[in-house]
Amino acid sequence: MCQSVSWHVSWYPVLAKHEYPVRIKAGCVENRKFIAIAGNIGSGKSSLLDFLTSTYNVSSFYEPNDDNPYLPDFYKDMKRWAFQSQLFFLSNKFRIHQQADRTAGVVIQDRTIFEDAEIFATALHQMRKIDRRDWQTYWGFYQTILEAIRPPDLMIYLRCPMRTLRRRIRIRGRKMEQDIPLSYLKRLERLYETWIAEYSLSDVLVLESDSLNFVDDLVDRQDVRERIEALLPSTMKRSGSRC
Repeated sequence: MCQSVSWHVSWYPVLAKHEYPVRIKAGCVENRKFIAIAGNIGSGKSSLLDFLTSTYNVSSFYEPNDDNPYLPDFYKDMKRWAFQSQLFFLSNKFRIHQQADRTAGVVIQDRTIFEDAEIFATALHQMRKIDRRDWQTYWGFYQTILEAIRPPDLMIYLRCPMRTLRRRIRIRGRKMEQDIPLSYLKRLERLYETWIAEYSLSDVLVLESDSLNFVDDLVDRQDVRERIEALLPSTMKRSGSRC
């Protein structure tokens, strides 16, 4: 999912802090291990998920890209449709989290519900595309969802310089991403860095995705595998199809 939006920069205070309730949800599969991959647009999340899926015996949950029915209206009139669009993303991600909670073994997800709320929706609220009343409704729904889902066992955060993000966005050629302003990407980057610094629900592995080529470089691939396996010993079972 690319939640690429516009463009006027004006800060608007967030109403709630990053508060994560502690919960172990009844009905979750007990032997499940949940790895989440987080990072800005173009940081390499899908590429890392492809690599891990081909390396380990895991179930993967990719970010859905084009199933939000509000997006066409949103891009025409962001202030009118931002709340509805973000609420759809939030409820859809809740459904994906519920599926992951019911899946045995190791589950890996490309972008989390935390990012939907605390990065993308927060950015729209700061830019005054979501007003105070709608924000309170949205944030209350998000907090209720947090009570109903199980947090990841490992959060992998991909940090990437802005120049590399923009080059990757240009190369992969997704139409809706091509006009994303630099100011918006920088806003997301600030929100990401604040969020990951405060995140405390699980171990966090930070990968500098600009300097790690886990697509083609065998040394880098081995480095990533070893770092993940060190945090989840006896959990990650290699499929045997890759070196």
